[in-house]
This record gives sequence, C-alpha cells and structure tokens, in this order.
Amino acid sequence: MTATPTTMAMGAAIGAGLRRALDADPTVLLMGEDVGRLGGVFRVTEGLQKDFGAKRVIDTPLAESGIIGTAFGMALRGFRPVCEIQFDGFIYPAFNQIVAQVAKIHYRTAGAVQMPLTIRVPYGGGLGAVEHHAESPEAYFAHTAGLRVVTPSSPSDAYWMIQESIADDDPVLFFEPKRRYWEKGPVDTVTAPDISLHQARIAHPGGDVTLAVYGALVATALAAAAHAGADGLSVEVIDLRSLSPIDFDTIEESVRRTGRLVIAHEAPVFLGLGAEVAARITERCFFQMEAPVLRVGGFHIPYPASRAESHYVPDTDRILDAVYRVAAL
Repeated sequence: MTATPTTMAMGAAIGAGLRRALDADPTVLLMGEDVGRLGGVFRVTEGLQKDFGAKRVIDTPLAESGIIGTAFGMALRGFRPVCEIQFDGFIYPAFNQIVAQVAKIHYRTAGAVQMPLTIRVPYGGGLGAVEHHAESPEAYFAHTAGLRVVTPSSPSDAYWMIQESIADDDPVLFFEPKRRYWEKGPVDTVTAPDISLHQARIAHPGGDVTLAVYGALVATALAAAAHAGADGLSVEVIDLRSLSPIDFDTIEESVRRTGRLVIAHEAPVFLGLGAEVAARITERCFFQMEAPVLRVGGFHIPYPASRAESHYVPDTDRILDAVYRVAAL
C-alpha cells in the first residue's frame, strides 16, 4: 500500500526530518542560536526542544566559532551534532573551525577518526534582508576537500536529504534556500526517493539546451523552461542537489544529447560553482558541444542592499537570455 504524500512547506519539511532523526538516534542533537525555545528565526526547529529536551536541542551563545568548535569535540566523542548557522553571512567567524579542523580530521588521522557533523546554513537572498543576511558562500566549502556540500530545492528533498546528511559519517554543509522555506510540495514521509544524497536529478526533461541549477534557482529555472517551451525551445533542467561531490555524469549525459549548457546560481559567477561545471563538461563533451557554456549568476560585488537585490539575483529573464543566446549559436 502506497502512503499518501503530505503537503509541507520546505521549512516544515526540514523540521520534520530533524524530528525523525532525533527520534531515531539518541546521539543526534541540535545546536544553535535560538533553535530551542524560539524554534529558530525561521521556526524550522519549532517544538523540538519541548519534545526532546534542552540537552538535545541546545540554545547556544552568539558565537559561531564556539558552536562549531563545541560540536567538533562532541562528534569526536560519538555524538552526531546538527549545528544551525542562523544566517549565511554569520558563518565566517566559524570558517577556520570548519575548513581547518572539521574538514581535515579524517585525513589527518589516516581515516581513524570520523566527523559526523551537519551544519545547516540558510542561504541566499529573496527576503530583502540587511547585510550579512543574504549571501551564497557555498563555493568556499565546496572548494575544501573533506566537506560534503548539499542543497535541496523542494520539501521532499529537504525532508530526506537532512536525514541522509545527519546519518553520514563525513561532515556535511546543508545549505537551505531560505526564500523557499514557505513554498509547499508533496512529501512522502514513508518511502525514501530512489536517489542518493549526491546524485543530481532531471527536474524537467528537454532536448535542445541543458540548464544546470541548484537550490532556490531550480524553481526559477523551471519557470524559464516553461517560457522557452512556449517558444518551441526544449530546455532540460538539472537540479544538482549536491555541490561537493558534483554528479557530473548526469550533466554529461544530458549535454551529449543537447549539445548546449547554461549554468545558473545566485553566488557570483567569478570562480563560482558554474566555472567548475563548465570546465569539466567542456573536457568531457568537447566534440558534442554546439556552443560554449554560458554562466548566469551574481555579480562580483558584495551582496547589495535590499532595494537593489532584484538586479543582483538571477531571474527568469536573465536565465532565458542565456538560454536563447546559447541556442542561437
């Protein structure tokens, strides 16, 4: 008998996934600023401290380096901490802990020590927030060997991917597209989807242009594909889901069919994830490609004030412009 999917918003789906992980494994605990009594700034962890207690859902001081450093020690002692960085721009005080300690301990000990630590990071714009509250720092961590980096684009992925991240014995940066927290979708809480944590998925099939995206821009890309379809252009949208490692095989298979690739992300184009994807796919598919890879993303400036945000974040028009340009070549 197939279970009827439950309709959830993405934020609620992450909370439900955290609840299930807490219930299934007594070594799992949550840490972060206001994650307990308040339930988090976005109410993702609402009710969890009440049900699991203050020793497993821990309100921490406002000290990101201290949060990650403490979680690092707890992971060494057999716990599976899940840390919340309240906003993307607040992760920088913990950068040294993450890239110099968390990422390297497994290698440093020749595999003897595991680091089952999950770091939740609400990221990206779309809320009209102030400085340090709307950034996309994922490339810093995807660049660092020893870290896994993933990001969901739907409530279903959010529900299952947070549980997979927590169960992983390697450290995982779990980037949550905050502008999608309130968007709803079906979630089958009984049967896990037939896709691994680090596997990309084809969100929309097509045959003329491959459009690779992740996180908040998946919905934008699907809207662009619908517009292009009305003009007779078939766009295949690939949701990367995992940013380290990247599922290049799925992208390659698509590009070998379409001959064209556009990559879009909210982070700056300069040295962003799109550059790595473009280089790898060009190496793999050079003789099948009909046009150079085009990238769409943020500009090489600090994230702008909220009134200029709409000019910075890639929208449907900017993505469509790249799709039409690459299709014309």
